[in-house]
Amino acid sequence: MNFISFRRTKVRRNDIKFAATKQVKSFYDAINFYFLKGYYMVNIIVLATTNKNKIKEFQEMVKDFPVEIRSMGDFGPIPECIEDGETFEDNAYKKALHTAKILGLPAIADDSGLEVEALGGAPGVYSARYAGESATDADNCEKMLKEMEGQKNRKAAFQCVLSIAVPSGPALTYEGKCEGTILTEKQGKSGFGYDPLFYYEPLGKSFAELGMEEKNKVSHRGKALAELRGEFDKVVVWLNQRLTEEKPPKPDHSEFENNDWSE
Repeated sequence: MNFISFRRTKVRRNDIKFAATKQVKSFYDAINFYFLKGYYMVNIIVLATTNKNKIKEFQEMVKDFPVEIRSMGDFGPIPECIEDGETFEDNAYKKALHTAKILGLPAIADDSGLEVEALGGAPGVYSARYAGESATDADNCEKMLKEMEGQKNRKAAFQCVLSIAVPSGPALTYEGKCEGTILTEKQGKSGFGYDPLFYYEPLGKSFAELGMEEKNKVSHRGKALAELRGEFDKVVVWLNQRLTEEKPPKPDHSEFENNDWSE
């Protein structure tokens, strides 16, 4: 997990602290601390997607925490974020920050794709539109097969980056990677995207031949989510810290306390 500022400064995950006080020794101590001190408590996190499967997945992930996952569809029309970053991390962060700024709430976004070694890392961030802006999964797979004709090196990897941002800019990122090889023809009928072409050797199947539960245990996105899930208690406290720092100070009315307003 990495910390990102506007300058893309990163620090190690163990540099993220629960709270700047010795009173806070656990997640639940942190919750009590924030409530007792009257600090901001995050209770809504926006998932920058309208994908119902992703929404359910995240809602299940946070069910034991005092937060609620909302989707873009819960807030009406929102200006589209142009994904023009050079890396998955760039795009995930851009989408998360874009959503957080517009709605004034912490937001989660992800970006993922396929990187093929023989193609210099392509299609990469262009995975969804490899065969053109309006390309279908079938179009992209067909182009991939043509590009890989005669290639002996068929190593590839799915990459996923999750970014959680607050409106002022700081963010946390989680990454997942799954290595495999590109098949010479489609194999399997499940999944989506490049799944029929991505062969996962440890299970001896393509991603399109795996059940959803089986795939989530080994996939790039499943790994990123598992890492996030394992530290979500710390994430909630980190969000509370950031949002408390951003909260504007209350107006100081002390100079008017002794005024006589009867006149």
